[in-house]
Amino acid sequence: MTNDQIQENHVTTGATVWLTGLPSAGKTTIAYELAGRLRAEGHRAEVLDGDEIREFISAGLGFSREDRHTNVQRIGFVAELLARNGVKALVPVIAPYADSRDAVRKRHEENGTPYLEIHVATPVEVCSVRDVKGLYAKQAAGELTGLTGVDDPYEEPETPDLRIESQHQTVQESAASVHALLSERGLA
Repeated sequence: MTNDQIQENHVTTGATVWLTGLPSAGKTTIAYELAGRLRAEGHRAEVLDGDEIREFISAGLGFSREDRHTNVQRIGFVAELLARNGVKALVPVIAPYADSRDAVRKRHEENGTPYLEIHVATPVEVCSVRDVKGLYAKQAAGELTGLTGVDDPYEEPETPDLRIESQHQTVQESAASVHALLSERGLA
């Protein structure tokens, strides 16, 4: 293979990068930063934003454990399909339950599709201060129940491919650490 062919192979190799963590942990911000960097290098990258998925693909689902599982499986299906076809699918989704995330990983493994699980491990105290969508304030005021990490469970990944503590670094540094992992795995 020539250097150009090797470079082209890296650019067209798809992968799913699943960023899991609490609401306002920084998942989506990191995903968009990473997507910009990957696109600048010639990769095809898509961000499967959990809020957009809920609006379009998972409209009608609630936040019960069963509905959350269904939502995660739908997103995992789309991510694997994109990744299998040469796209870096960046998935910033809470995905609070380990068994749901494990099922997504298994689907990728069965299809031979690269999958990386990134735990954006921002503490709930930091997330509640960031409160990007006002969810923590609504929960504190009694206007919202079932908030992941507060009054609904979040099962932290036991063995993520990477753990990011976003409160200790910039968005650019967080995205760079994910990019470095992709490079180590021959995916960037």
